[in-house]
Amino acid sequence: MVKRLKYFTNGEWKNSKTEKYMPVYNASTGELMAETPCCTREEVNEAIQAAQDAFPAWSNMPVQKRTEIMFNFKHILDNHVDELATILSMEMGKSLDEARGEIFKTIEVVELACGTPMMMQGDSLMEVSAGHDTVLYREPMGVFAGIVPFNFPAMIPFGWLIPLCITTGNTFVLKAASMVPQTGMRLLDLLVEAGLPAGVVNLVTCSRKEAEIVLEHPDIKGVSYIGSTKVGRHIYKTAAANGKRVQALCAAKNHGLVLKDAVLTRVARGIINSGFGCAGERCMALPVVVVEEEIADKFVSYLVQFAKERKIGCAYDPETELGPVINAAHKESVNDWIGKGIEEGATLLLDGRDVVVPGFEKGFFVGPTIFDNVTEEMTIGSQEIFGPVLCIKRVKNFEEGLALMNANEFANGSCIFTQNGYYAREFARRTNGGMVGVNVGIPVPVAYFPFAGHKNSFLGDLHVYGKDGVAFFTEVKVVTSRWFTEEDIYDIKISTWEGTITKE
Repeated sequence: MVKRLKYFTNGEWKNSKTEKYMPVYNASTGELMAETPCCTREEVNEAIQAAQDAFPAWSNMPVQKRTEIMFNFKHILDNHVDELATILSMEMGKSLDEARGEIFKTIEVVELACGTPMMMQGDSLMEVSAGHDTVLYREPMGVFAGIVPFNFPAMIPFGWLIPLCITTGNTFVLKAASMVPQTGMRLLDLLVEAGLPAGVVNLVTCSRKEAEIVLEHPDIKGVSYIGSTKVGRHIYKTAAANGKRVQALCAAKNHGLVLKDAVLTRVARGIINSGFGCAGERCMALPVVVVEEEIADKFVSYLVQFAKERKIGCAYDPETELGPVINAAHKESVNDWIGKGIEEGATLLLDGRDVVVPGFEKGFFVGPTIFDNVTEEMTIGSQEIFGPVLCIKRVKNFEEGLALMNANEFANGSCIFTQNGYYAREFARRTNGGMVGVNVGIPVPVAYFPFAGHKNSFLGDLHVYGKDGVAFFTEVKVVTSRWFTEEDIYDIKISTWEGTITKE
């Protein structure tokens, strides 16, 4: 019998009353690992109600008491890295090293949340007017919801969202990705072990139909979403129309510009890691390389050479460098994109469609794929593929390369590889990318800076984690006060009394 998973509300794991369950596969073997419930509308509402009921007591708990739980959680996570990485690797498909890296990034934001008392401090000013003082407070708002993707089932919900949300005093409802629910479920168990009270964090798995509830429910104060731009636009429009805060992190097509003075072999290895790491299933992948024509042939030869050296295999084999994609449907989608690139006229240098891993023939593997001579008319170079497919675009110089990059509708991240300080500075100043790398292929900021996409890669005003994260999960209250001396109070009373007598 395949294991049937549960949902979590008010501190308890519960069997769903649904008749519909969604499959959870081992990405390396293709085997069905578990089934997760498509929770009913009543169960989603139950999770929201549990969070709403828990909010008064939780928000009134001193902030240092809330952060004590994060300290405990951090310690527990340190002792469960390998266990969590194995679960993640099996159901998502990223290699063990990549899975460990995700857990470490989760811990990084948990550490940030331990400093919430400092980050929640407000501002004050005496004598804003004669005898008047003004104080600004940051306060929690209520229940927040997170709709998260499959590619980072640990870092996004239990790093980017939950730690800052709950340490600032709010409660949370997580709509976990149905393809990879077990990582989040195990993390939630560990958070409860750290001392989390019932109802503060609740977890459901459901279809988009049931997820619509959080976009309209009056008790939900804000929604965080990570996924496609099409869905992100719907979520942003619907939730904002219902008076909610929204941060929607959407699609990406990051570009990297390689100038002729770059250290070519080192840059090529970095781009292979960036483009093919996590099988290309990350929004900070670098799937488009813009290279100056003068060095293009030599540089592309390095890319092909290093891509061929990458070991493809079972995700939880310690020697694997490139694991499978998430499931059969996504494998088919990536393969279709490769076929599309051939139809559009790009030069296919490396084809990953027919990769077979001995002993894992039913796994969802796609090998490294490289296209050269990709032009702006080709969709493979402008739309997100979310797989191990690298596109090479050739340009004459820096200005042409920068203009080409900025013409793309997405602006999550952008990189330049050069030893020229002038071009590096100009690029950082003029690129549309929200996260910029200078000789860095994956410019993901550390937790105390925001994850800052632009254009069609982000919808909203405040990004995740960093100071933006604290601002998103809190609202400010500004209190202006005036106090009187005893003599002032006495004079007021006498004046009022005399005035009354005079009138009479």
